[in-house]
Amino acid sequence: MPGVTLNTNETYLCSTFQLDLQDTHYLLEFEALADAKHIHHIILFGCDEPGNDAKVWDCGEMTAEKNSEYQQSPVCKNNPEIIFSWGKNAPKLELPEGVGYPVGGRTKNQNLILQIHYMHEEPKEDYSGLRIVSTIVPQPRTAATLLIVTGGTVKAHSTVDFEAACVLDEPIVMHPFAFRVHTHSHGVNVGGYIVNENAMTKKDEWFLIGERNPQLSQMFAPVSNKSAIIQPGDIIASRCTMKNDENHDITVGSSGADEMCNFYIYYMVEGTQTLKDNTCYSPGYPEYRWSTSAGLNNIPKHH
Repeated sequence: MPGVTLNTNETYLCSTFQLDLQDTHYLLEFEALADAKHIHHIILFGCDEPGNDAKVWDCGEMTAEKNSEYQQSPVCKNNPEIIFSWGKNAPKLELPEGVGYPVGGRTKNQNLILQIHYMHEEPKEDYSGLRIVSTIVPQPRTAATLLIVTGGTVKAHSTVDFEAACVLDEPIVMHPFAFRVHTHSHGVNVGGYIVNENAMTKKDEWFLIGERNPQLSQMFAPVSNKSAIIQPGDIIASRCTMKNDENHDITVGSSGADEMCNFYIYYMVEGTQTLKDNTCYSPGYPEYRWSTSAGLNNIPKHH
């Protein structure tokens, strides 16, 4: 960030970095230069056109409190793509050998957008950001992310699951290599799965991609099974267990007092074709359940 200051709490700011339009760059490594004491999260987006031409703008589209210092606009004009995300002082992420995230050149990501969610006022100039390692040498495998996200409400003094499931209906084979979870303070556990129906028994078979306590550092962690693949027709599912000990209901939203249920999958493909649709969404509890809404069975018990 170019020395931003803030006079409000819970502010999302974005800044654009225009890329080299001649050469494609392959991103290999990401490290946050930030402190979780005052920053809730950082997300690096790729997009064709930024949501605003200003050097810095307010990109908290869901926040109720408007920040008069900065113009308010979305992150991207259309189709934002999450490249990296960070929270709770997570360590750096290095992509596997021979894997790169292509940006610039003739890719759809002509701009990198840095989004920072600041918790509090920032009277001193803030220069938080990311350190990125890249190369112009083409990599044999291409990296991309898939975000599984829910809405939902957890009532006062209750524990519920926010669940989502989507079918892979594009002609690609995904090799997941890392995952990341994100909730606010009520998240207890977040897990992601690959689900196949056994044609003989009609029972669903569940394969864990990864699970993690979201109150730990919100790093991209290695998947449980590095040889796992996701093929067309497979179901990708996530579950966030939420515990609310407060005297009021908590609903998904963008402020720290609200909740979020996000499961990110970092995957690679042979060649260059990645998912066109990079988000899987459900309305969450109480509207959406794996068993009724998605017709899934043999559901894994909580650990």
